[in-house]
Amino acid sequence: MKALQYRTVGAPPEVVTVPDPEPGPGQVLLKVTAAGVCHSDIAVMSWPAEGFPYELPLTLGHEGVGTVAALGAGVTGLAEGDAVAVYGPWGCGTCAKCAEGKENYCLRAGELGIHPPGLGRPGAMAEYLLVDDPRHLVPLDGLDPVAAVPLTDAGLTPYHAIKKSLPKLVPGSTAVVIGAGGLGHVAIQLLRALTSARVVALDVAEDKLRLAREVGAHETVLSDAGAVEAVRRITGPVGAQAVFDFVGVAPTVKTAAGVAGVEADVTLVGIGGAPLPVGFGLTPFEVSVSAPYWGSRSELLEVLALARSGAVSVHTETYSLDEAPLAYERLHEGKVNGRAVILPGG
Repeated sequence: MKALQYRTVGAPPEVVTVPDPEPGPGQVLLKVTAAGVCHSDIAVMSWPAEGFPYELPLTLGHEGVGTVAALGAGVTGLAEGDAVAVYGPWGCGTCAKCAEGKENYCLRAGELGIHPPGLGRPGAMAEYLLVDDPRHLVPLDGLDPVAAVPLTDAGLTPYHAIKKSLPKLVPGSTAVVIGAGGLGHVAIQLLRALTSARVVALDVAEDKLRLAREVGAHETVLSDAGAVEAVRRITGPVGAQAVFDFVGVAPTVKTAAGVAGVEADVTLVGIGGAPLPVGFGLTPFEVSVSAPYWGSRSELLEVLALARSGAVSVHTETYSLDEAPLAYERLHEGKVNGRAVILPGG
């Protein structure tokens, strides 16, 4: 089968031919219908050779949907041809967090060497994907594969981040979204669907701000040196009750702290890695700062349900598997407006 692999540190990914996988006991083989392109993959391919955490070559793609092609021995509850989405943050299935459905916070994944597809084990940017356990599959129930596949990360991750702050997003409140790209434009829709808060979106690019307005942002602000003052003019002295930073670099983290009000939630979703110092005099009183990761299995079901209701959708552009390296080039250059989706079947 064809697969897009990261084969050499520092080199671009390549489309190659690899053996077709076969399901072992308890496993499920999917024929991939769509796979999502994510900035996390860019981050992985930017890591230096020293301390690179994964074995190469690595088939990319941690967002995947497909149809069941074959079932390993002992698998029940699925049939060949079923259309399913892959829950990506795999865990051990038995620890305290996994028992809650929060495999994104599995307590033993590191110890046991468990990795998500595309982030340590073969991913979805291939004609077939081997899934370790049927519990990591959820039914599409009529959702279009292209529309559904970004929701497994670009939908699930902001949903998980926003859900925690829902009690603070009451009528008259303000939510600030920093970064209106792949995850941010979904977050805007989720905030509009789930809350009555005023939504203010920030980005450095005018096309991203235009997309933010199209999907429901009440206000948009250029994310530059004057962003904090501009947002404060909108919120007044009370500031924002929830701030979601989908970039996570030093300037955006500083902006997040600057627009937060007393008792606000500041959620650093982006993987830029910049810290936010918290302490007396450093942030408004009783600000809560968190850095979440992905979401739970039950939350993925909730996100897909929102999509079926029409409350949330992802702006997508599609590429064939042979064009996947181009999709990553465009993403790296900031030219993808929304989310890029790879179609291994053409």
